[in-house]
Amino acid sequence: MKDATPKDIALQLCAEIRDQYRGKWWTLVGMQCWGCVKFSKGDAAKMCVSGCPDYRGCNLVNARYDKDR
Repeated sequence: MKDATPKDIALQLCAEIRDQYRGKWWTLVGMQCWGCVKFSKGDAAKMCVSGCPDYRGCNLVNARYDKDR
C-alpha cells in the first residue's frame, strides 16, 4: 500500500492539476476534473482527493504525488 498523502500537498496538487486542465474538457483528465469540481460544487471535502482518509482518493493526484517523491 502506498503512503498517505499529506492533506496540504494533496490539495495543492489537485489545484495544480485543475489549473493545468481548465478549459480542456475534451481530454479525459479535463473531464474527470470538471466532473469532480461540478458534482462536489468546489467543496474540497467532497472532491475525489478527499475520498479516502489518507487523501489517496484521486488517481491523478496520486500519480503526480508518487512521481514527485
